[in-house]
Amino acid sequence: MHDDPVVRIVAKVLIPSIMLFAFYVQFHGDFGPGGGFQAGVIFASAFILHAIIFGLNRTRHVWAFRPNLAVLCVGVLLYGGTGILGMLGGGNFLNYNVLGDTPQAGQHLGILLVELGVGMSVAASMVMLFFAFAGRATHNRFLSSKERNDE
Repeated sequence: MHDDPVVRIVAKVLIPSIMLFAFYVQFHGDFGPGGGFQAGVIFASAFILHAIIFGLNRTRHVWAFRPNLAVLCVGVLLYGGTGILGMLGGGNFLNYNVLGDTPQAGQHLGILLVELGVGMSVAASMVMLFFAFAGRATHNRFLSSKERNDE
């Protein structure tokens, strides 16, 4: 697929559209169906499509390991931090009512932060899992050719 110009052009149009739809699902999730998990998987699918079309190495340059790990950690910290903020405000863990001036404002802010943290964590985890499994075949081929040369 690396050489097919039609597939490459279609992918260049689809990938930003997929990311935009992921943001829609992310920020519309507190008003309707959807949210962080779904948005994270959709967002990760854009990088997986990029890797399938343009190659794993090129995608690793676009979304390297360290930024991916940072997004994963920030997502988990955002989720946990929102829960801790609720406790510091006098409520229970993940009690959003105390995060705003009114309980409704606190609920809206809390679910937005939690879903954003979930979305970031899921997207980074899915990309990390894809890189781990997709890179394994190359690694195994390299090892098997090296073992053949040693014999």
